[in-house]
Amino acid sequence: MHDIPRSLTAVNSDFWTECLRLCFSALLSSAVNRCSLSLLQNLTEEHLDTPSPLPTMADSMDIDDSLYSRQRYVLGDSAMQQMAQSSVFLSGMGALGVEIAKNIVLAGVKAVTLHDCKRCEVWDLGTNFFIREEDVHSQKKRVEAVHSRVAELNPYVQVSVATDVLDENTDLSFLKRYQCVVLTETKLSLQKQIDCFCHSQQPPIKFIGCDVFGICSRVFCDFGEAFEVSDPTGEEPKELFIQNISQGNPGVVTCMDSRAHGLQTGQSVCFKEINGMSELNGSTHQVTVLSPYSFAVGDTSSFQPYAHAGIFRLVMMPKIFTFETMEQQLSDPRLLTPDFSKPEAPLQLHTIMLALDAFLEQHARLPNIGCMQDAELLLKFTEEVSRTLKNKVSFAQLVRSVSCCARGCLSPLAAAVGGIASQEVLKALTGKFSPLQQWFYLDAIEVIQPLQSLPAEEFAPRGDRYDALRACIGESLCLKLHKFQVFMVGCGAIGCEMLKNMALMGVGLSRCSGEICITDPDLIEKSNLNRQFLFRPQHIRKPKSTTAAAASLEINPELQIDAHLNKLCPATEDMYSDAFFSRLNLVVTALDNVEARRYVDSRSVSNQKALLDSGTMGTKGHTEIIVPYLTESYNSHRDPPEEEIPFCTLKSFPAVIEHTIQWARDKFESAFSHKPSIYNMFWQSHSSAQEVLQVRIILHTMEGSFQVIKLLSRRPTQWNHCLALARLKFDKYFKKKALQLLHSFPLDTRLKDGSLKITKCVYLYQHIETDETVKKPDQLKMTVSSEEERQAISQLQEAIISSFVTPERLRMTPLFFEKDDDSNGHIDFIASASALRAHMYAIEAADRLQTKRIAGKIIPAIATSTAAVAGLVSLELIKVAGGYGFELFKNCFFNLAIPVMVLTETAPVKRTQIRDDISFSIWDRWTIFGHEDFTLSDFMNAVKEHTTIFESSSFSNSPGVKQLSFTIIESD
Repeated sequence: MHDIPRSLTAVNSDFWTECLRLCFSALLSSAVNRCSLSLLQNLTEEHLDTPSPLPTMADSMDIDDSLYSRQRYVLGDSAMQQMAQSSVFLSGMGALGVEIAKNIVLAGVKAVTLHDCKRCEVWDLGTNFFIREEDVHSQKKRVEAVHSRVAELNPYVQVSVATDVLDENTDLSFLKRYQCVVLTETKLSLQKQIDCFCHSQQPPIKFIGCDVFGICSRVFCDFGEAFEVSDPTGEEPKELFIQNISQGNPGVVTCMDSRAHGLQTGQSVCFKEINGMSELNGSTHQVTVLSPYSFAVGDTSSFQPYAHAGIFRLVMMPKIFTFETMEQQLSDPRLLTPDFSKPEAPLQLHTIMLALDAFLEQHARLPNIGCMQDAELLLKFTEEVSRTLKNKVSFAQLVRSVSCCARGCLSPLAAAVGGIASQEVLKALTGKFSPLQQWFYLDAIEVIQPLQSLPAEEFAPRGDRYDALRACIGESLCLKLHKFQVFMVGCGAIGCEMLKNMALMGVGLSRCSGEICITDPDLIEKSNLNRQFLFRPQHIRKPKSTTAAAASLEINPELQIDAHLNKLCPATEDMYSDAFFSRLNLVVTALDNVEARRYVDSRSVSNQKALLDSGTMGTKGHTEIIVPYLTESYNSHRDPPEEEIPFCTLKSFPAVIEHTIQWARDKFESAFSHKPSIYNMFWQSHSSAQEVLQVRIILHTMEGSFQVIKLLSRRPTQWNHCLALARLKFDKYFKKKALQLLHSFPLDTRLKDGSLKITKCVYLYQHIETDETVKKPDQLKMTVSSEEERQAISQLQEAIISSFVTPERLRMTPLFFEKDDDSNGHIDFIASASALRAHMYAIEAADRLQTKRIAGKIIPAIATSTAAVAGLVSLELIKVAGGYGFELFKNCFFNLAIPVMVLTETAPVKRTQIRDDISFSIWDRWTIFGHEDFTLSDFMNAVKEHTTIFESSSFSNSPGVKQLSFTIIESD
């Protein structure tokens, strides 16, 4: 390989990135296979002169990572592949059906058949976000109206329609071509018949029945008599280091640093990288827990003595779930309880909704809105149903509440239940996560509790798109929603779902002087399309906020939306001032980081505005409701800070793959972002290379410019120069650093407690062959010695004389890490560098997908949990608009994988007691309006107008010191 010439020239930084990416990838292969540098020397001249893009690192399965990357981290490739081979039959295109259709199409099943026989009505405009006014005017069938809009959500999914009547006389054999059948808006008798058919097939067709009646909803699952789940929890098994393993029967494993293992007796673990007791490596053993930090694994008495190191990992074992048919489950249902403050609610709702089914079967309709005669009739049906159940509960008052609004629909409730039911569909198709067994009921009784004394006229239909909502919450509360002034920060996945829900409910209508103001500085990326359903491929690289606003207006043209492209932060407080906040009724966060939430919360508290916060991570979700004077704020509690990787661990002693990936990410930032930025800043502050040369000759030093000249001298002119430089980098990081570390800390170096300093052998240098005749070019051997500084001055002088230094060559293009562009080489560089370092320390390397998640700090995400969390938050929005009391608000945490949902009361605001009769909270304040000549005396007098606070006071006016002291004695 030729030496790099002394010419100082410029090479585009994208080219430089491609060079290092190529060389690190090639050198990784050569290191593992003990190939020499001749591998690179044998590249053809064509490759050297005209660099071409590397072949993409194709996955073993045909999964579009640019679209599905966030979901892949939730489900895994095996589940994604199973979904891509599965077909779903979905009946009913009302509020709940269209939600399920949206979510499973976004998820990427193979095919979905949408079934419905009804025609579009004005009512549907407030419940179905894919039905438009022109569909109602033309009396189009609902399924035909939504078909194209559902299909365009995902080009990989085949979406078809069916409009034939589905009843008791239908030949159900057509269902055999589907892996899952989902019924909504279907009579109970037909649900039982279809479930029985599905349950009897071999293998069983998975069956899910869902309904929403006004303020109550249900989901039922039947996946057959023996449904195998490969991963019941979805949690990534932790790897823990071993402190010791005893020789005995049983052998006892002790965790390093007294870290809790989190295991349960009966679970299995596998071992690796153990020195000494190597018989355990690669083996799997069932554990018996002895303490939080130790467990037994069977007989180790015949094994070699344990020496040091080793890792164990929990092995996920398949689990079998059994299901009964709907007919079998009616009298003694297995119920999930979401709200432990209402433990009897699931059985109450089970009884009442079965009574609604009986009412519908007999009268071919649901109870009329606000009709007390129908309520009493429903009560009789409920009593009859109750007599058939194994367990009994009281239900009289709840029956009347359900009856009065059973014909209505709360679109947020449909969104929440649609997200939950959609996740069950994905479980049915993939065997990933624990399925629901077997009934789930969710109610919104708190939404209507304060409204039950209103006259029936409040809930009567008016022939507009809000009739379904009005049937539940009344006209007065609908008007409050129409007049609402909402500020939503963030237009990502949750933001899109929130806009959809607000559009269906008519939040912020222009004719009522309401408004939704949204802001988000981000542009739409392809990976967003998998969850942010308001966006389409043609919207990529367009602003999220303006695009989401336009899509929301298609759902409801009556909205007033003001879309901004700003970040909400201290730098934009002139735009989002206290005056801006003063006109708001509510703030909604749809953010993906804690610090941004804390800032929005602080602004909401200082301006005494209610805040709705929510978030998701994979199948987990949370909601938090913050109401002035009633609840604590987001900043009232703090999560423990994330553990940072110690610098010495990153630099010299990595132990897990996360350490090597972070090291590689740091190298990327240094080489392609930080150093080029410093380079540009230097030349921006110096008019020319001649000026730099003159100053350095006079001062006889390169101080302040040595690194810049070093960078300038390293800039290659040809492709083979890039290869040589990458080869030298490889030798520096993956051979010489190892040798230096072993020189400083030999493998037998021990700490004070006797444990080894280096528990993983640094051995890469023993396994690579390099061409030691390749020497570092003179201009690259630049240390901070005076001799090298003089050489650098000489090189710069020579370059100026030779006219190699031009203004164009004094600029670099810094690269900023972008994880979602697979063509830019960023992840490839980090994956290669990380794998090399992992091999160096005997750490199991990560694949490209895992590297991308860790390096990019990607939060796993899926549309099902996003829809559920936004629906739950939107229910709380109604309560905020109604000015409800503290006891009616609900926070929520859920994990759809297990599945579990926990609804709790919000945390009450904490008050600080000053005296027996005086206290204050974060919400209390006095507002005092000053003026240009406002004095301290004016301030004291203004305070006294609000409250008598001075029992005694003193004022110090020493030179340079001004201090007022007082004692609070009374508060208004």
